[in-house]
Amino acid sequence: MSTPEVIYKDSYQTDALIAEDIEAYLKQHQHKTLLRFITCGSVDDGKSTLIGRLLYDSKMIFEDQLAALEADSKQIGTQGQDIDFALLVDGLAAEREQGITIDVAYRFFATEKRKFIVADTPGHEQYTRNMVTGASTADLAVILIDARKGVLVQTKRHSYLAHLIGIRNIVLAVNKMDLVGYDQKVFDQIVTDYTAFADSIGITDFAALPISGFKGDNITRASENMPWYTGPALLPHLETVDVDTSAMQDRPFRMAVQWVNRPNLDFRGFSGLISSGSVQPGDAIRVLPSGKTSTVKRIVTLDGDLDRAVAGQSITLTFADEIDCSRGDVIAAAQEPVLAADQFETTIVWMDENEMLPGRPYWLKIGTQTVSATIQAPKYQVSVNTMEHLAAKTLDLNAIGVANLSTDRQIPFEPYAENRHLGGFILIDKMTNATVAAGMIHFALRRAANVHWQATDISREHHANLKNQTPAVLWLTGLSGAGKSTIANLVEKKLARMNRHTFLLDGDNVRHGLNKDLGFTDADRVENIRRVGEVAKLMTDAGLIVITAFISPFRAERDMVRQLVRPGEFFEIHIDTSLAAAEARDVKGLYKKARAGQLKNFTGIDSPYEAPETPELRIDTTKMTPEQAADAIIAKLIP
Repeated sequence: MSTPEVIYKDSYQTDALIAEDIEAYLKQHQHKTLLRFITCGSVDDGKSTLIGRLLYDSKMIFEDQLAALEADSKQIGTQGQDIDFALLVDGLAAEREQGITIDVAYRFFATEKRKFIVADTPGHEQYTRNMVTGASTADLAVILIDARKGVLVQTKRHSYLAHLIGIRNIVLAVNKMDLVGYDQKVFDQIVTDYTAFADSIGITDFAALPISGFKGDNITRASENMPWYTGPALLPHLETVDVDTSAMQDRPFRMAVQWVNRPNLDFRGFSGLISSGSVQPGDAIRVLPSGKTSTVKRIVTLDGDLDRAVAGQSITLTFADEIDCSRGDVIAAAQEPVLAADQFETTIVWMDENEMLPGRPYWLKIGTQTVSATIQAPKYQVSVNTMEHLAAKTLDLNAIGVANLSTDRQIPFEPYAENRHLGGFILIDKMTNATVAAGMIHFALRRAANVHWQATDISREHHANLKNQTPAVLWLTGLSGAGKSTIANLVEKKLARMNRHTFLLDGDNVRHGLNKDLGFTDADRVENIRRVGEVAKLMTDAGLIVITAFISPFRAERDMVRQLVRPGEFFEIHIDTSLAAAEARDVKGLYKKARAGQLKNFTGIDSPYEAPETPELRIDTTKMTPEQAADAIIAKLIP
């Protein structure tokens, strides 16, 4: 371990260089390569301790600690050294004292050979999302294993995710070797076990190091306690590992538009980060998904125009022609454009405590654009222990599965294996804005290119004009027994007397035919409403007034149906009856069965009902008769 005297000497030399020749100092650091890496593994494998040791032993001590040591020279020595390291580790592991776990802690440090950004992620299973976040931009993963415990499930999960995300530099750091007497047999057995697992998931090469983060063995230099290990220490390995930064520069040009820059009428630029390839003035480009073409006129930066820009640079492009281009579009080489599609096969890492609901719309953020997406039931789930493909109807917390998804519009993309920026995405819950999953696109589904919208000559306006009415969806929602079906039936009878063309979709009736294959799980309820919503949309295209009577317990699905029809045509009507009042009626005896445990997933008992927050109309059936409720609904529809 470096002594404090050496640390001060190097620090003072650096300070002197900064004071004497700041340009030389900046030039010295400018040309260093940057390695982004992540530390991961199971709980208490020593990730934060390892990072603390790297920071300390690479002479990156905190300024306040230096000041404290300088103030009291007596602190210099072995005793002061141990105190400083303990303080550093405690600072990085502050979450333990606070009873929380920090999402992802990023640290920067540098040596004479390279600059580093390290992401320290929690080992807890419930924080797998944070590991994925840190790994998404990493070039290398340090997988820590406690020498006393060996290869654990979380070790396998993190290794699988690192490989899945595209990290090809793996370091297997067998930590806490001091607690097993620096026994080579323990190390060799762990490497053997890990190799068998790594082979099964496609990791063909990794560096295995025996270390002690706390004692400093094999961190910055070879350990005298393990003479049987002849490989490099961790820091020298990190300093010399090959990170191919030119690979993305050799690929075709791609840049997702972050924003359109137009400070005045004479300038219109398109800003973003180049994810692959290079570009220079005069290059022919194509904007996706529109397919419009032009040529690059200028490459603009804050430091002036460039003759050439490459992957990793943030720039602003101007075109020779006025073509349509907006945020979320992708600018690509004209002769090698990206693909655009709206249906994909993907791998999804589910990161929310609430299970994935096939058919539910989520926000999908990819590149610089956000679209609405729905996921189909998984083709299979991957077991991180055995790599088996398991049957699954949904995905729960930390599950990894392969599933098809569709978006509400075509999006430009590349397979994740070719381009992380244009092939990786996150899913966001529309109601809570929480990130619920991360995913990787494999390829576009063939049917996405083979199925086209067929234009017809008779429009929905023609259908509506024939009926002399404006199409609408009257969506009655509420608890079982609230009176939805009774009120819906009265509304249709009254509209029929007014010569209105209607159709009533009732929850029970639909489950006798169209949805008879569905049960009452949350996933089945979502699919039930998705199908009914699509039917209601088709009926509005036919010019009808559609009346529905469904519990439809989730706001997300009711909002999904609203988005299917034209603005102003969807009327959410909350038939607001308390659970006690609905249960007292219990016309069908369903509440009695639910209370007796004979009916699972019953809304209001063991399945939630999310009441509308801003419905077009609220009907309190404790204060209105069904006749009065029907009249109120018609008055809302036809003022």
